[in-house]
Amino acid sequence: MRHLLSWSRKKVASGLLIVSVVFVGACSSGGVDAGGDSAGPESNSGKVIRVAIGTQDQVINTAVGGATVRELHLLEKYLPTDGKYKGVKYDVQWSSYTSGPPITNKMLANQIDIGLMGDFPAVINLIKFQQEAKDADSIFIGTLAYSPSGAGNAIVVPKDSKATSLADLKGGTVSVPFGSAAHGMVLKALADAGLDPETDVKLISQAPEVGGSSLRTGQIDAHADFVPFGELFPFRGFARKIFDGAQTGVPTLHGIVVRSDFAEQYPEVVVAYLKAVLEANQMFQADPEGISAQIEDWSGVEKEVVYMFLGPSGLQPLDPTIGEVQVSALKNSIATLTSLGKIEKPVDPEEVVNWIDESYLRTAMEELGLDYNEVIATAEAYQIKGKDALTGEDIKDPKLAAQLWVQGDEKVTNFASIANMVKALSTLQNDGKAADVMFVHDYNKGWKLFAENAYFVSNGDQVAAFLLQSDAQTYASKTGGQMTAFRGLQDLYADRQPVLVGAQH
Repeated sequence: MRHLLSWSRKKVASGLLIVSVVFVGACSSGGVDAGGDSAGPESNSGKVIRVAIGTQDQVINTAVGGATVRELHLLEKYLPTDGKYKGVKYDVQWSSYTSGPPITNKMLANQIDIGLMGDFPAVINLIKFQQEAKDADSIFIGTLAYSPSGAGNAIVVPKDSKATSLADLKGGTVSVPFGSAAHGMVLKALADAGLDPETDVKLISQAPEVGGSSLRTGQIDAHADFVPFGELFPFRGFARKIFDGAQTGVPTLHGIVVRSDFAEQYPEVVVAYLKAVLEANQMFQADPEGISAQIEDWSGVEKEVVYMFLGPSGLQPLDPTIGEVQVSALKNSIATLTSLGKIEKPVDPEEVVNWIDESYLRTAMEELGLDYNEVIATAEAYQIKGKDALTGEDIKDPKLAAQLWVQGDEKVTNFASIANMVKALSTLQNDGKAADVMFVHDYNKGWKLFAENAYFVSNGDQVAAFLLQSDAQTYASKTGGQMTAFRGLQDLYADRQPVLVGAQH
C-alpha cells in the first residue's frame, strides 16, 4: 500500500522543508488487530508482537537509535500496554551489523522491522522495497545524526605517509567500501582534485576493518570510509586524515527506515520507538561524556571519538527531524548510486519524497510534550559554551574554542581559545597529569579536529587551527603568522606557568 503525501513548510524559523505523510488504513493481518480497540485483553492473551531492530553498533551515528535505546531499555519504557495492546507481549529483537546492506536483506525477508543505516544504504533499501517487495514498502521516518556539509566521511593515509593532499595519491591504491556514502565522497573528491578515479588511482573495495588492517601493514596508500573510522583510525595512532568529507559540501546522514506493513499495523509501536530515540538524544545532550563512555562499552569505539562526533560542537548534530538537508542527502545518494551502476532500474531522485513519513516522529513529540521547532533549535544550539577553565572568560565563539579531556576526569574541560588550552596543558603536564585528547576547530569551517593531527598558525596568543596544511600555509602568508604543528605550540608555551582556575564544562 502506497502512502498519501502532504507537504508542509513548518520549519519557519530554519526555513527547512518537511515532508509529512498521512497515515492510511491498516492493510496487514495477523498479530494484534490494527483496527481500533475492539479486541479486548482476553483476545490478546498469548499474542506476541515482534519488534526486530537492526542497528550498527560500531557506526556510532546510530548510537542514539541503537545501542543507547537497547542497553538503557528505553523502548520498553514507551511500548503501549493499553487499548488494543492490553495483554499483548513484546518480543524485542536487536541485531547489529557492520554495514547497512545486511539490514536491508533481512528487512526484505521480513526478519527486521526497523533498520538504522546511512544515506546510501537507506536509498538502496527504499528502492529495493519499491522494485522487489510485493507485500510492503520501506519508509524513512527519522534522522539519527547528520552533517549538512558531509563531515564524517573521510580519507586517511598511514601515519608515516608523505601524502598531505589527494594529489599525492596519484598512482596509488585507495580502498573504500563500494556502494557506501564514502564511495561517492571519494569519487567526487578525486574528481575535484583533478584525478581520474579510473586511471590516476586504483580503487578497491574494502570494509572498514579490512581497510584499517591494510593501512597498518602498508598494503594501500589511503582508505576512505564513513563514520567513525576517519577519526577512529587516527585516534588509534596508525592513520592520518588528509581529506574530510565536509570539503565536498555534500550532506550526509544516518537515519531510520521501517517496513510499511509493520508501521501500518502497529503505528503506536513505531511512535514508541521514536519516543525512545528522542529521550536518547536528550540524555546525550545532557551528559555527552557519560553517554559517550557507555557507548564505548557497548560498541568498542573509544569515548573520545564518540564525543567528537556527537558531543557539543561535534561533527554530527543530533536532530531527528527530516528537513531540506536530509532530503537533499537522500536525493544526492540516488544520483550518485545511479552513476556508480548500483541502481539497475532508473529512479528519479525526486521520488525519494514518496518514501518519507515524518508523522510518526511528530506524534512522538506531541505525546512527549515536545515542540517540533524547539527540538530543532536545541540541536542547533548544542555548542561549546560556559567559561574558560583558565581565565574564567565567557566562551563566545565555539569555532575558536578548544577542549581537553584529562585522564581520569568525567567531564571535558573547555577553553575560549587554543592558546589558553595549550597553556593549561603545560600546567597539567608539570603536575604529572595528561590529557586523553585535545580538540580544536578548523578556523575556516569550524570542523572539530584532533589537535595533534591539525596544523596551526600562531600570532602571539592568537592561534588558528586548520585541517589542511595548505589552508594553514595560506593563512600564515596572509597574516604573517608562524605555521607549526601541535608540538610546536607546546614548546612555544612551555615556559609559561598559568594557573588553572577550574574546569568549566
